[in-house]
Amino acid sequence: MRALAKTSREYGAMELVDRDRPKPAAGAVLIEVEYAGLCGSDAGIYKFKSAFERMSLPTVIGHEYTGRVVDVGEDVTEFERGDRVVERPIRACGTCHQCRIGDENVCRDAVITGVDHDGAYAGYISVPETALQHVPNDVDPRHAALVEPTSIGARAVIRNSRVDAGSRVMVAGPGPIGLLTAQIADAQGGDVVVAGVGNDTSYRLPLAEDLGFRTLNVEEHDLEAARDEMTGGVGYDVVFDTTGHPSGLTMAVDEVRKGGQIVVVGQTGETTMEYSPLVRAEIDLQCSYASTWKDFERSFRLVESDDVDLETLLDDRYSLLDTDEAFEAFLAGDTCKPVFDVSELRA
Repeated sequence: MRALAKTSREYGAMELVDRDRPKPAAGAVLIEVEYAGLCGSDAGIYKFKSAFERMSLPTVIGHEYTGRVVDVGEDVTEFERGDRVVERPIRACGTCHQCRIGDENVCRDAVITGVDHDGAYAGYISVPETALQHVPNDVDPRHAALVEPTSIGARAVIRNSRVDAGSRVMVAGPGPIGLLTAQIADAQGGDVVVAGVGNDTSYRLPLAEDLGFRTLNVEEHDLEAARDEMTGGVGYDVVFDTTGHPSGLTMAVDEVRKGGQIVVVGQTGETTMEYSPLVRAEIDLQCSYASTWKDFERSFRLVESDDVDLETLLDDRYSLLDTDEAFEAFLAGDTCKPVFDVSELRA
């Protein structure tokens, strides 16, 4: 079968490679992949940021996907041929302290699909049944491929934030996680504004407006004046930093009200700031990482109830047969959530 792999430790270097069709081991199933999304971490692999040095190349990438079970290994009890599934791509060990208390998203010995082993940009993938969840019958397959990033937003908002009816919310970063987080915060009753930079003005901020949100370009708008107008001079109750940039956290500190909450979802890297103002204002600094089984289940319900609009978010203009176009557009901010038809790799 054909698969898209990262082949060398340099910018780009994505190539179609030949792989044997895998066979499911005991406790695993074979999935025929239907659709897969492009994630910010996939773009990080494309650029080959230092966080991915541990990869053993060539590695087939991709971890946001959906497909159907076409074969099952011995001892599989929860899935059968024909089942529609998605994977929780942070595969937990199941035995460490974090796993035992239900925090498998921060498992001490986790491995990540598309990073530590071959991923979903391939015709088929073999997955332990413990990492899979059923897809409800009424969920569009293209939308099911985006349930994994939706679950990250669901965890950030529902599990880790204080957003409720009437909360004034800023989401910094109009990338895929940001726009999903904004929609879920809105569904929880928040009054949401989405902030971006100049690079976001051609596609992502207009997309946020299409989804019904007020937007701010932080390079052009007077944020203090906007904050005064939107919050009566108080500041936002909750600020989500989904930027993945060092400036996101420092901006969040300026925008949040005293006694408010900052939820860091993007991985900002190294940043320098004063923390005494946070202490004196009793600001709650909360981190949110990945997701769990429960977050996936919540996400399916959000999709089924139309509280999350994935149809507007997804972009199906790109092909796995010519991925440089998709990755370069993503990095330039000219798209937000490319979704690939993986059946092309079986043609």
